[in-house]
Amino acid sequence: MKNNKFLFRIFFLILFSFAANSYLGAVKYPVVLYSAIAAILISNIFIGFTDTSILKTRMKFCNHGAECLLIFCMSIVISATYHLVTFLLIPWDLEQFIWSVVTTVIAHAILFWNGIICVYLTAAHLGIKQRIIGIICGPIPIAHLFALRSIMKTVYSELKFEAKNDDRDRERLNDQICKTKYPIVLVHGVFFRDSKYINYWGRIPESLKLNGAEIFYGNHQSALSVADSAAELVEHIKKILQKTGAEKVNVIGHSKGGLDTRYAIHNLGADKYIASLTTVNSPHRGCEFADYLLDKIPVDIQKKVAGAYNIMARHLGDTTPDFMAAVQDLRASVCTEFDKNTPKPEGILCQSIGSIQKNSTSGRFPLNLSYLMVNNFGGENDGLVTADSFEWGDKYTLLRPIGDRGISHMDVIDLAREDIPEFDVREFYVELVADLKNKGL
Repeated sequence: MKNNKFLFRIFFLILFSFAANSYLGAVKYPVVLYSAIAAILISNIFIGFTDTSILKTRMKFCNHGAECLLIFCMSIVISATYHLVTFLLIPWDLEQFIWSVVTTVIAHAILFWNGIICVYLTAAHLGIKQRIIGIICGPIPIAHLFALRSIMKTVYSELKFEAKNDDRDRERLNDQICKTKYPIVLVHGVFFRDSKYINYWGRIPESLKLNGAEIFYGNHQSALSVADSAAELVEHIKKILQKTGAEKVNVIGHSKGGLDTRYAIHNLGADKYIASLTTVNSPHRGCEFADYLLDKIPVDIQKKVAGAYNIMARHLGDTTPDFMAAVQDLRASVCTEFDKNTPKPEGILCQSIGSIQKNSTSGRFPLNLSYLMVNNFGGENDGLVTADSFEWGDKYTLLRPIGDRGISHMDVIDLAREDIPEFDVREFYVELVADLKNKGL
């Protein structure tokens, strides 16, 4: 496979370099012009997509972008050498030489922008900082070379990492280890919505589907009280059951989503629709950080923030957003009382997962800032919720990765699409759902 990739790379390099430097031939022979146009189109469409070993669509486009940039870099050297040598050895007409350079630059610009756009849109390892540096350095000679080198190094590192995951998934593809008896419903936390464009659960759903899982989402509003969110959730679960013909669903609820589901089970009769509930970093005993903010921030400022959020949420699709109701239901006093009055349901597999950051620098913004404040209230935390609030149900797993990185409140659902040393978030969920399958759920 590596040899095939090398051969395809050489083929596209020759094809594109021929097209980018064919001005003289195109002027004399129309067939050369048509061939050059066809070669540029073929190169821009197919470079990178010839690697059939890549399973995931996102990574196919990422590989395409990376290969475009690599061919761009190599072809630039070839084109510069060609024009320099021919300028010295062949009696060029100056106007023709200038037009040859212009057409070469245009051809390479098309390939470059094809590659950089694909990479910027699909490379998960490219952080905002690296993207901004790339944009700033773009017009600056020499600096843009270092920026491009850094981008390509990061992207190829990600492709190498993903290739290992693809090999693992390919080996077990026929096993369908995540093909559970009941569909999986992923329930988001507060202040987020389910979107087909930006998935709250990052790369996790794609990995689960690849291994046989049938995935659905809660599709409830971003900010409501626990009771109101639970009511919406029940209606969506009923629709899922009607659509699939399944008798029940397995719910994985993150943060407030876990509380919403517990309420739905205990108070709204959802127990007959749910086979298992796995809560992920849910504040079962509340979030003391929420108490602190609500007690310290003046009421008039709270109302302004709530009003601004509710307006924004309506523009994004919420019909009746209620910022304050959502926040109030996360207070430690409220959640502790809810936990006492909402016992574990019979006949439903109940389990919980929690994770912790190691320090204030081990999480992304803004959780790297909130970590220290939350740490003052209850010690170990994930940037929002203290570790003593996660445990619930028959089985509890606290993720403590080796090293200094830690796993924040958003890392545990792959919201930032970041690969954390010693913790493969996608494989963690694959194993979680595979375990549900093994339990007959």
